[in-house]
Order: sequence, then structure tokens, then C-alpha cells
Amino acid sequence: MSMSTAASATRKSRPEFRNIHVTQILSYRLPPAGIVSILHRISGAALFLVLPFLLWLFDLSLTSEISFEHLRGVVAGGFVKLILLGLIWAFLHHLIAGIRYLLLDLHIGLDPTPSRASALAVFAVSGLLTLVAGLRLFGVF
Repeated sequence: MSMSTAASATRKSRPEFRNIHVTQILSYRLPPAGIVSILHRISGAALFLVLPFLLWLFDLSLTSEISFEHLRGVVAGGFVKLILLGLIWAFLHHLIAGIRYLLLDLHIGLDPTPSRASALAVFAVSGLLTLVAGLRLFGVF
């Protein structure tokens, strides 16, 4: 066996890692911690991009009683409430995931089992809080 044949046999036995393509994103299975990480980045970017609009709405709500009533009329629409619910979810997910990352920075929950549990807890807590906020937003209570 020549040296080049042995080298090529060694190369073939090593695992080959490839980056996934955009079309493979939906079929790629990430662990819960990976999904939390991606959603943390997406929610943070969404909140950052919407911040000027939210500040304008806040200013509009404080300017006068007339502008506040106008804002209430706009927010009464179902589509706007769905957008607000998405922003509420983004805020709550980003907040809860941020607390998780602070705990990880303190070396709490770094092992695989607690890490998976804390990632699932982020989904559960942010989902439950979003549900409560959504019920309040849509006037259930």
C-alpha cells in the first residue's frame, strides 16, 4: 500500500462536517438550547427594529387625551392586537432567555441535562406569560 492510498483511506474515514443550506433549515433538528438561542437573537433584532415605532406610540399616548383616544381606536383592531401580541412574545422570550444566559454566565446549568431543562423552561415560561398577556389584550379578563 502506497503512502497516498493510506492517506486517502484515512481521509475517508474521518467525519465530514458541512454547513447547512438555507433550504435545509426546516429539516435540521436543533436542540432546544439552539432554538432558544436563535429565537433570542430574532426577538432582540425585532425589538430593536420596532423600538422607534414603540417610542412614537408611547409619546402619542402621553401627548393629549385626544391622541390617547386615537391610539386606543387604532389598537382596538384585531390585526394590530396580533402584532402587539407578537411584540409581547418577543419581549417576554428575550427577557426570559436573557435571564437564562445570565445564569449560564454564572456557570449555573452548563451541563447538558440542566441546559436542556432551562431551555424548555424558557419556552414554557415565555409561552405562559404571553398567553396571559394575550388573554388580557383580547379582553378575556
